[in-house]
Amino acid sequence: MSERIVIAGAGLAGLRAAERLRELGFDGEVVVLGAEPDIAYHRPALSKHLLTGAVSRADTLLADPLEVDAEWYFDTPVTGLSPHRQVVHLRDEELRYDGLIIATGVEPRRLPGAPHGHPRVVVVRTLSDTTALQRALATGAGPVAVVGDGFIGCEVASSLREMNRDVILFGRARPLMADVLGPDIGDWLTALHTARGVRLELGTTIRRWRPGPTSVGLEFADGRAVDVACVVVAVGSVPAVSWLRGAKLPLDDGVVCGPTCHVLGSATIVAAGDVARWPNLRYDPAPQRDEHWLNAVEMSRAAAENLLTGPQGSPPYTPVPRYWSEQHGVRIQVAGRPMLGTDTVLLESPVPGTRPITGFVRGGRLIGLVGLDSPAAVLHWTAELARQHPAPPSGPPPEPRHPRHHSRAAAGH
Repeated sequence: MSERIVIAGAGLAGLRAAERLRELGFDGEVVVLGAEPDIAYHRPALSKHLLTGAVSRADTLLADPLEVDAEWYFDTPVTGLSPHRQVVHLRDEELRYDGLIIATGVEPRRLPGAPHGHPRVVVVRTLSDTTALQRALATGAGPVAVVGDGFIGCEVASSLREMNRDVILFGRARPLMADVLGPDIGDWLTALHTARGVRLELGTTIRRWRPGPTSVGLEFADGRAVDVACVVVAVGSVPAVSWLRGAKLPLDDGVVCGPTCHVLGSATIVAAGDVARWPNLRYDPAPQRDEHWLNAVEMSRAAAENLLTGPQGSPPYTPVPRYWSEQHGVRIQVAGRPMLGTDTVLLESPVPGTRPITGFVRGGRLIGLVGLDSPAAVLHWTAELARQHPAPPSGPPPEPRHPRHHSRAAAGH
């Protein structure tokens, strides 16, 4: 009987893990289980170009299932796991595995008191979520409320202004995103949103919701009230691990892994992407999650390699975190861990005439950076960031298995 690797999650991390297994010559079965009806898509577009109509739904898809040599099962959420039997549970069957890659991502955090499920109260996490938001916009006049001042909330507010919709952005306190970008850039971002017509209600509490067929009434704790066409709730996310309850895996704000992506206590299970919490030894031994696009790509490839190699011979996964956002036409790029910095410095761009970027320093070393429309400077200083925080030494990379010759993939349903 051939070996079987099951990938729980058919998003970006699941797709890249499947591709990497075949690149390394794994010649057994690869089964990918996805809760959504589509293969992986470009999730950052949901709050930007797909929302505004600049791209179509089809444009966001990242692959054709028939071009990736795996069995794909869509609309097939995993419901449970029995690690001692090496079995994943589906709605109507069990599936044995020799190796398991957990890549189920995250789910939108629910806001207490909000009427979730009402057609005019939406989140932005999936293709169907963005479709629901577009439907609410098309059938409702007036401003749109965005509750949440993180990346998604700010990007949605920016996209709505691009669509000439009035926007009210509710957040915790001034300035916007200071916990990630620092207070100075937070002040700049706050001013940018204000200048582009976003009404900021930072520190305002919604006391009562009054959803109706064509609008949602919001009453504030200070007695004011407003009617909006719809409400976008963007108050963060939580790891999608409910299916793992009872499996006796270590769960603590995600699936807890060692430095090699192996789930603690297991040689046959790895995790990757938003759901995984692991220690990045380039920075510190404390496990953390990294909910960003590029990490899903890089971690899934590392997890696939290390699953084939086994925990003893696997190198630690030690990326330099990088992510970006686009708001009101400005590209915000982040590298490293700015939130760990205790001071800031201006870092000159290597390209004459382009703006400097902000460096975050801790203990005399660069720990993170933020650039605004400065891709060359970000690239240059990210290399310096990696030099100042070298990855710990590891052994040689695994030898690829002998590849098989395979035909078109089968798409499972």
